[in-house]
Order: sequence, then C-alpha cells, then structure tokens
Amino acid sequence: MTNREAIRAKVRQAVYRTLGLSPQLDPAPRRRLVTEHDLRGLPFGSSFQVPEGGLITPLARQVAMDRHITLQTASTPAPTSKPQTPHTPHAATGGKAVAIGADHGGFKLKENLRAYLHELGHEVVDCGTNSTEAVDYPDFALAVAELVSQGRAWRGILVDGAGIGSCMAANKVPDVRAAMCYDQSTALNSREHNDANVLTLGAGLIGETLARQIVKTWLETPFGGGRHARRVEKIMETERRFLRRP
Repeated sequence: MTNREAIRAKVRQAVYRTLGLSPQLDPAPRRRLVTEHDLRGLPFGSSFQVPEGGLITPLARQVAMDRHITLQTASTPAPTSKPQTPHTPHAATGGKAVAIGADHGGFKLKENLRAYLHELGHEVVDCGTNSTEAVDYPDFALAVAELVSQGRAWRGILVDGAGIGSCMAANKVPDVRAAMCYDQSTALNSREHNDANVLTLGAGLIGETLARQIVKTWLETPFGGGRHARRVEKIMETERRFLRRP
C-alpha cells in the first residue's frame, strides 16, 4: 500500500466513524471517498459528479461551498444551461426578525453581526448585552430563546466565549433547537438535518469573517425534511415527554 493509499484508508475510517457507519457492516465498504483534493483544482463555480454511493468528507464539502462547486449525485438534478437568478438573502428570508444576544465575551462579535444582519435585510431584535462588563450568559440565552420559542423571532443567534454554555442554556427552552457551529459545514448540517432555530457561536474560537459566513449559510439553508423530519420529531417528542412529567 502506497503512502497516499494509506492516508486515504485512514481518512475513510475517520469518515465512517463520523457518519456512524461500520466498514465491516456497510454493503459497499470500498465506496469512493471524495476529499478536498478532488475539488481544489476545479474551476470556481463548476460541478463535480460524485460516484454512486460515494462518501464526501466534511472538508470536501467546505471546499465545495467556498468555491461554489455543485456536488452532483444520482439524486441531484443536472443543472440546466439557462442562467439561474442569483440567490439573495432577501428572497430566501423575506427580511424576517432575528433575535441576537451575547455575554461580555461575545459583545464585540455580536455588534458586528448585528450590523451584518441589517445588511442582509433583517429586522434585528438585540437582547444585549451592551458592553464588555461581566454578565452571565444564561440570562441572554434565555432572552433570545424565549423570543424564538414564542414565535416573536424567526431565528436566534447567541455569542459567548466558546458558544457551548449559551447552546446548553437555550436548549432548555421548549421548542428551541440550538446548535453550536464553528464552520459553514456545521451551519449547513444543523439547518438541513436538524432544523436548528438558534445558532450559537464562540467569539474566542472564530473571527468576524468566518462568523459572517456561518451566519449567512445558516440563515439561507432550508430544512431538508424527509427522513430528517422524522428524526427531529423524535427530538421534540423527547422534550414533550419530559415536560409532561408531574
């Protein structure tokens, strides 16, 4: 086995673990693995035909998004030659209200994202904090999560130092599905697979440019429905079961 083949074998094992698959149980253990190396040399805005049953690594998906490369699978309709109308945030979201909040560690990034949301055409509900003076993140997570839970905000965004505590706090509020995202791939997955309605970010982990990219991807990605809807419903049923406990 060459060094390149050995590396691909290790990457394949990592992808199987990530996807919850077992090479021993998978009916096609020799599936073609699509990595970032397959995409980096392609022209910007081009397309790539994924082999039937192929596995796409998270980094390959990130490269595809960065370079606007369409990953075509057997279930993906082939693009027509007719130019498509450019996708705009206004068309996708209709300028819906987004609640945003942060603790002192996320204040600076929250202010940057608040301005960015206005640029995207959204109504912004700022739940604070309004300075770098030390505060408790659960208070602001609750304020944003309640607005989403009550339907007074379409989506919510929370920023603290790591994004973890705010995510935990927000998920205690009924009907909230908060997801901590640290790149565009996790933002896309949280919307497409989990129908997340609150996004949490770690100001100490990502910069302003990446944060804006995550927010844009998260706001524009629709829920995939189908098998994902069944699984999200199981999450919500678990919540309802515990809410019914005396």
